[in-house]
Amino acid sequence: MSNDYKDIINEGMWKNNAALVQILGLCPLLAVSNTMVNALGLGLATTMTLVLSNGSVSLIRQWVRPEVRIPVFVLIIASIVTVIELAMNAWLHELYLILGIFIPLIVTNCTILARAESFASKNSLLPSVTDGLFMGLGFTAVLLVLGTLREAIGFGTLMSQAELLFGQGAEVLTVTLWEDYRGFLLAVLPPGAFLGLGFIIALKNVIDARRQKKTRQQVVVAQPEAG
Repeated sequence: MSNDYKDIINEGMWKNNAALVQILGLCPLLAVSNTMVNALGLGLATTMTLVLSNGSVSLIRQWVRPEVRIPVFVLIIASIVTVIELAMNAWLHELYLILGIFIPLIVTNCTILARAESFASKNSLLPSVTDGLFMGLGFTAVLLVLGTLREAIGFGTLMSQAELLFGQGAEVLTVTLWEDYRGFLLAVLPPGAFLGLGFIIALKNVIDARRQKKTRQQVVVAQPEAG
Protein backbone atom coordinates (compact mmCIF):
# COMPACT_ATOMS: atom_id res chain seq x y z
CA MET A 1 0.00 0.00 0.00
CA SER A 2 1.41 3.40 -0.97
CA ASN A 3 2.00 6.12 1.60
CA ASP A 4 -0.76 8.21 -0.04
CA TYR A 5 -3.40 5.58 0.75
CA LYS A 6 -2.01 5.08 4.24
CA ASP A 7 -2.40 8.82 4.82
CA ILE A 8 -5.98 8.72 3.50
CA ILE A 9 -6.85 5.84 5.85
CA ASN A 10 -5.18 7.52 8.83
CA GLU A 11 -6.97 10.80 8.10
CA GLY A 12 -10.39 9.17 7.95
CA MET A 13 -10.06 6.76 10.82
CA TRP A 14 -8.09 8.85 13.31
CA LYS A 15 -6.22 12.06 12.49
CA ASN A 16 -9.13 13.91 10.85
CA ASN A 17 -12.05 11.79 12.09
CA ALA A 18 -15.33 13.51 11.24
CA ALA A 19 -16.86 13.00 14.68
CA LEU A 20 -13.82 13.39 16.94
CA VAL A 21 -11.77 16.08 15.16
CA GLN A 22 -14.01 17.88 12.69
CA ILE A 23 -16.99 17.55 15.10
CA LEU A 24 -19.40 17.22 12.16
CA GLY A 25 -22.64 15.25 11.89
CA LEU A 26 -23.33 15.50 15.60
CA CYS A 27 -27.12 15.72 15.32
CA PRO A 28 -27.69 12.16 14.02
CA LEU A 29 -24.64 10.86 15.89
CA LEU A 30 -26.06 11.91 19.25
CA ALA A 31 -29.70 11.24 18.43
CA VAL A 32 -29.65 7.62 17.26
CA SER A 33 -26.61 6.18 19.04
CA ASN A 34 -28.60 4.83 22.00
CA THR A 35 -28.13 1.25 20.75
CA MET A 36 -25.47 -0.56 18.75
CA VAL A 37 -27.88 -1.57 15.98
CA ASN A 38 -29.20 1.96 15.46
CA ALA A 39 -25.65 3.34 15.44
CA LEU A 40 -24.41 0.72 13.00
CA GLY A 41 -27.39 1.19 10.68
CA LEU A 42 -26.90 4.95 10.42
CA GLY A 43 -23.12 4.57 10.16
CA LEU A 44 -23.35 2.13 7.25
CA ALA A 45 -25.85 4.37 5.44
CA THR A 46 -23.53 7.36 5.89
CA THR A 47 -20.50 5.36 4.72
CA MET A 48 -22.31 4.20 1.60
CA THR A 49 -23.31 7.79 0.86
CA LEU A 50 -19.71 8.99 1.25
CA VAL A 51 -18.34 6.26 -1.03
CA LEU A 52 -20.92 6.77 -3.77
CA SER A 53 -20.90 10.57 -3.65
CA ASN A 54 -17.10 10.79 -3.64
CA GLY A 55 -16.91 8.37 -6.54
CA SER A 56 -19.58 10.21 -8.54
CA VAL A 57 -18.04 13.64 -7.95
CA SER A 58 -14.60 12.35 -8.93
CA LEU A 59 -15.94 10.96 -12.20
CA ILE A 60 -17.65 14.20 -13.29
CA ARG A 61 -15.21 16.71 -11.79
CA GLN A 62 -13.74 17.70 -15.17
CA TRP A 63 -17.13 18.60 -16.63
CA VAL A 64 -18.62 20.61 -13.76
CA ARG A 65 -18.05 24.36 -13.94
CA PRO A 66 -16.73 25.92 -10.71
CA GLU A 67 -19.68 28.29 -10.28
CA VAL A 68 -22.24 25.46 -10.16
CA ARG A 69 -20.21 22.74 -8.49
CA ILE A 70 -21.82 23.04 -5.02
CA PRO A 71 -25.44 22.73 -6.28
CA VAL A 72 -24.36 19.80 -8.46
CA PHE A 73 -22.65 18.07 -5.53
CA VAL A 74 -25.71 18.57 -3.31
CA LEU A 75 -27.96 17.14 -6.04
CA ILE A 76 -25.73 14.06 -6.35
CA ILE A 77 -25.67 13.54 -2.57
CA ALA A 78 -29.45 14.01 -2.28
CA SER A 79 -30.06 11.49 -5.08
CA ILE A 80 -27.81 8.89 -3.46
CA VAL A 81 -29.42 9.38 -0.04
CA THR A 82 -32.88 9.01 -1.59
CA VAL A 83 -31.90 5.67 -3.14
CA ILE A 84 -30.45 4.47 0.19
CA GLU A 85 -33.57 5.64 2.04
CA LEU A 86 -35.86 3.77 -0.36
CA ALA A 87 -33.72 0.64 -0.10
CA MET A 88 -33.82 0.73 3.71
CA ASN A 89 -37.57 1.30 3.62
CA ALA A 90 -37.96 -1.76 1.40
CA TRP A 91 -35.56 -4.21 3.07
CA LEU A 92 -34.99 -2.85 6.59
CA HIS A 93 -38.36 -1.29 7.21
CA GLU A 94 -38.46 -1.50 11.01
CA LEU A 95 -34.96 -0.08 11.36
CA TYR A 96 -35.90 2.60 8.84
CA LEU A 97 -38.85 3.59 11.03
CA ILE A 98 -36.60 3.86 14.10
CA LEU A 99 -33.97 5.98 12.36
CA GLY A 100 -36.74 8.07 10.84
CA ILE A 101 -35.82 11.59 9.73
CA PHE A 102 -32.12 11.00 10.34
CA ILE A 103 -31.75 8.97 7.14
CA PRO A 104 -32.78 11.84 4.79
CA LEU A 105 -30.84 14.23 7.03
CA ILE A 106 -27.65 12.53 5.83
CA VAL A 107 -27.92 14.98 2.93
CA THR A 108 -27.16 17.83 5.33
CA ASN A 109 -24.18 16.07 6.94
CA CYS A 110 -21.37 18.58 6.38
CA THR A 111 -18.78 15.80 6.21
CA ILE A 112 -20.20 14.47 2.94
CA LEU A 113 -20.24 17.79 1.11
CA ALA A 114 -16.87 18.71 2.58
CA ARG A 115 -15.22 15.54 1.25
CA ALA A 116 -16.83 16.01 -2.15
CA GLU A 117 -15.58 19.60 -2.35
CA SER A 118 -12.15 19.31 -0.73
CA PHE A 119 -11.07 15.85 -1.93
CA ALA A 120 -13.20 14.10 -4.55
CA SER A 121 -13.40 17.15 -6.84
CA LYS A 122 -9.58 17.23 -6.97
CA ASN A 123 -8.64 13.56 -7.12
CA SER A 124 -9.15 10.49 -9.29
CA LEU A 125 -11.71 7.76 -8.65
CA LEU A 126 -9.81 5.25 -6.50
CA PRO A 127 -8.35 7.74 -3.97
CA SER A 128 -11.75 9.46 -3.76
CA VAL A 129 -13.60 6.21 -3.08
CA THR A 130 -10.95 5.25 -0.50
CA ASP A 131 -11.31 8.61 1.20
CA GLY A 132 -15.10 8.25 1.33
CA LEU A 133 -14.86 4.68 2.65
CA PHE A 134 -12.51 5.45 5.53
CA MET A 135 -14.12 8.76 6.43
CA GLY A 136 -17.36 6.80 6.69
CA LEU A 137 -15.80 3.96 8.64
CA GLY A 138 -14.20 6.44 11.05
CA PHE A 139 -17.60 8.06 11.62
CA THR A 140 -19.23 4.63 11.98
CA ALA A 141 -16.61 3.51 14.50
CA VAL A 142 -17.37 6.48 16.75
CA LEU A 143 -21.11 5.84 16.37
CA LEU A 144 -20.62 2.19 17.28
CA VAL A 145 -18.42 2.87 20.32
CA LEU A 146 -20.88 5.49 21.57
CA GLY A 147 -23.83 3.19 20.88
CA THR A 148 -22.13 0.33 22.73
CA LEU A 149 -21.45 2.46 25.79
CA ARG A 150 -24.94 3.94 25.89
CA GLU A 151 -26.72 0.62 25.35
CA ALA A 152 -24.60 -1.21 27.92
CA ILE A 153 -25.08 1.45 30.58
CA GLY A 154 -28.60 2.45 29.67
CA PHE A 155 -30.19 -0.94 29.00
CA GLY A 156 -27.66 -3.52 30.19
CA THR A 157 -27.58 -5.22 26.77
CA LEU A 158 -25.48 -5.40 23.60
CA MET A 159 -26.82 -5.76 20.04
CA SER A 160 -30.43 -5.46 21.18
CA GLN A 161 -32.87 -5.94 18.25
CA ALA A 162 -30.07 -7.21 16.00
CA GLU A 163 -32.71 -8.76 13.76
CA LEU A 164 -33.69 -5.29 12.55
CA LEU A 165 -30.37 -5.02 10.72
CA PHE A 166 -29.30 -8.62 10.13
CA GLY A 167 -32.67 -10.31 9.62
CA GLN A 168 -34.56 -13.10 11.33
CA GLY A 169 -32.37 -15.42 13.33
CA ALA A 170 -30.04 -12.64 14.43
CA GLU A 171 -31.78 -12.49 17.81
CA VAL A 172 -29.04 -14.82 19.09
CA LEU A 173 -26.57 -11.91 18.75
CA THR A 174 -28.28 -10.02 21.58
CA VAL A 175 -26.32 -10.22 24.83
CA THR A 176 -27.78 -9.41 28.25
CA LEU A 177 -25.01 -8.11 30.48
CA TRP A 178 -26.88 -7.98 33.77
CA GLU A 179 -30.03 -9.79 34.78
CA ASP A 180 -32.82 -7.69 36.30
CA TYR A 181 -30.96 -4.50 35.34
CA ARG A 182 -33.28 -1.49 35.71
CA GLY A 183 -31.30 0.67 33.31
CA PHE A 184 -29.72 4.09 33.62
CA LEU A 185 -31.94 6.68 31.95
CA LEU A 186 -29.29 9.39 31.56
CA ALA A 187 -27.24 7.17 29.25
CA VAL A 188 -30.00 6.91 26.63
CA LEU A 189 -31.02 10.59 26.77
CA PRO A 190 -29.24 13.36 24.76
CA PRO A 191 -27.16 14.53 27.78
CA GLY A 192 -25.77 11.01 28.06
CA ALA A 193 -24.78 11.12 24.40
CA PHE A 194 -22.92 14.41 24.91
CA LEU A 195 -21.11 13.03 27.96
CA GLY A 196 -20.18 9.81 26.17
CA LEU A 197 -18.84 11.63 23.12
CA GLY A 198 -16.90 13.97 25.39
CA PHE A 199 -15.18 11.04 27.10
CA ILE A 200 -14.31 9.47 23.73
CA ILE A 201 -12.82 12.74 22.45
CA ALA A 202 -10.88 13.14 25.71
CA LEU A 203 -9.48 9.61 25.36
CA LYS A 204 -8.37 10.34 21.79
CA ASN A 205 -6.64 13.53 22.92
CA VAL A 206 -4.80 11.64 25.68
CA ILE A 207 -3.62 9.01 23.18
CA ASP A 208 -2.47 11.72 20.74
CA ALA A 209 -0.62 13.59 23.49
CA ARG A 210 1.21 10.43 24.57
CA ARG A 211 2.15 9.67 20.97
CA GLN A 212 3.52 13.19 20.48
CA LYS A 213 5.48 12.97 23.72
CA LYS A 214 6.97 9.63 22.69
CA THR A 215 7.90 11.04 19.27
CA ARG A 216 9.63 14.05 20.84
CA GLN A 217 11.58 11.77 23.18
CA GLN A 218 12.73 9.64 20.26
CA VAL A 219 13.88 12.76 18.39
CA VAL A 220 15.82 14.00 21.43
CA VAL A 221 17.50 10.60 21.84
CA ALA A 222 18.35 10.37 18.15
CA GLN A 223 19.95 13.84 17.87
CA PRO A 224 23.01 13.15 20.10
CA GLU A 225 23.59 9.85 18.29
CA ALA A 226 23.51 11.67 14.94
CA GLY A 227 26.00 14.22 16.29
